[in-house]
Parts: sequence; structure tokens; C-alpha cells
Amino acid sequence: MHQLRPFAAAALALAASLAATTAAAQPFPAKPIRIVVPTAAGGTGDSLARFVGDRLAEAFKVQVVVENRPGANGIIGTEIVVKSAADGYTLMFASAGNIAINPGLFGAKLPFNPERDLAPITLVASTTQVLIAHPSVPAKSVKELIALAKAKPGALDYVNAGNGSTPHLNMALFASMAGIRLNGIVYKGSTQGRTAVVAGEVPLMVDGLMPSLPLIQAGRLRALGVTSAKRSAALPGVPAIAETVPGYLGEIWYGLLGPAGIPPDVVNRLHTATATALKAPDTVAKFAAQGAEVVGNTPAEFGEFIRREIVKWTRVIREAGATVD
Repeated sequence: MHQLRPFAAAALALAASLAATTAAAQPFPAKPIRIVVPTAAGGTGDSLARFVGDRLAEAFKVQVVVENRPGANGIIGTEIVVKSAADGYTLMFASAGNIAINPGLFGAKLPFNPERDLAPITLVASTTQVLIAHPSVPAKSVKELIALAKAKPGALDYVNAGNGSTPHLNMALFASMAGIRLNGIVYKGSTQGRTAVVAGEVPLMVDGLMPSLPLIQAGRLRALGVTSAKRSAALPGVPAIAETVPGYLGEIWYGLLGPAGIPPDVVNRLHTATATALKAPDTVAKFAAQGAEVVGNTPAEFGEFIRREIVKWTRVIREAGATVD
């Protein structure tokens, strides 16, 4: 009996080893996936993330949980993902602010490097903002606004919806590329700033297209130009700023990433499932209703896009003198 014990122990060890090997060999995914959204629930990014999560759940036949972890300009949620196991089971639905703007705003204080510490999967979608004016502003186009600003350097005010915010930096980029000086008036967020423009307290603002659209349609705001490379289907009669200022581009984008080190085959599976879902007509329609245009590029293309965006916005932040409070 005692002679059988070593054989029994060896058999148990072999069985455990085989079980571990089998588990490791299971095709991805073999358990629920978590998507961290580094903003509060209810916004455009959150809505798009939940839609993508539902499509991944259908494709992979596993539960996909969307978890909102807002705070510190998205740093809290991003850091959670960066520190997660690089196995594809914890992902991040990030925005331009989290990935491309924070490096320029926080510099060495940022506790991670987006290019080094995150694995790009795909650029999911982009949305446009719109340059709006109170109806009393004499300029009725971007060209006329530039002429007005050059005639009165520094005399025109605009809403700064928070230092380093996308509306602030998109306006700073416009002023820089147009060669004009505008005076930023700081407000606590876009909602407060939009109200100020409607009331005529401040004449200009770059704002989200969807929140400002009803006010534009009602004639309470005038849309001068959209910040995307081409005109928006939601506002086809309004030119892109780039039609007057060549090369101007100030979109808000959303992308899917994971912690660096995810196996390439897992990245490929995640990319294929996401890109396939983005091509579906119902996805295109759903995103369009949110003012978003689907993209679905490759991981390599998304990585190069992130690199260019960080360089671009770091320069704009430096020129604008934007700082975090």
C-alpha cells in the first residue's frame, strides 16, 4: 500500500498539470470581459461603450461588463486598466482626452505612458464639435469671424469650458491656425458655457454638436463651422472649419485599448470582433444618432494615430499655456 503512494502523488500532479494546460489552451475568451470607461455614466462615450460591449458579448458568447470609473481627467480609470493583467479580459473605452490630451497637460505627473503602457485595439468612432456664436455676432462664417478677430485683436471673448478641455483646445487650435487672438473666459464646463453664449454673455464657443444642435435649429445660436475634417450629416449646411483653415481638425474620438502585453492573437480576436460589429448597418445608424462616425481601423493604425494625436495636442497645450488646476 505504501508503495502505491508515490505513484498516486505523481498521477495527481500530472492531472493538475494537464488541467492547467487545458485551461491555458482554451480559446479566448473563456470568461467575462470587463470594459472600463474612465468617465461618468450617461455621456456619449459611455453610451458607445455599452453598445460595443453588447456586440462583443454577442460575438464571443460571454458576459461583457461595462464599468464606469471616472475621476482625475480619466486618470483613475486608465490606471486601473494599465495595472490589470495583460490577458484581454480588462479593456478600456478611452477618449481623446484620456489618451492624447492628458500627456501634455500632466507631463511627468501622469502615472502612465499611453504609448508604452496600453495596447491599441481599434479606433472605434469620432465625433465633431461645432464653433457657435451668439446671433448678435456680426460674423456669419468662419472667414468673416477671422476678419473680425484680426480687425480687433484680443477683443473677442470665447467660452473656455475648462483649461485643457476639448472645447478649449479646439478653439486654441483654431485661433493658432487662423492667426488670430481670442480671449478665453473660463466657465465650469460646457453646459454653463453654452448657457452663457445663449444669454449673450460671451459671443463664441466650441461646443459638442449634439447638445448645441437644438439651440442652433431654434435660431438661438449660430453655427459657423464644424471641427471635423468634413461636414457633419447632422448639420450638412454648415461648412467644416477646414474649408477655410486648411488642415484644421479637432474631433473627439473614442477607442478600445487594453494593458500593454496582451498576446497578439487576443488583440486580433478583439479587433476582428469589434471591427465587424462596427460595419453593421444598425451600428452605423446607432452611432450616427449620437453624432458619431464609425472607424474600426487596425491596431497598428490606431497606435500610429495615438502617437500623432499626442504630439499635436501637446503642442497646442504648450502654445495655449493650458494648465490643470
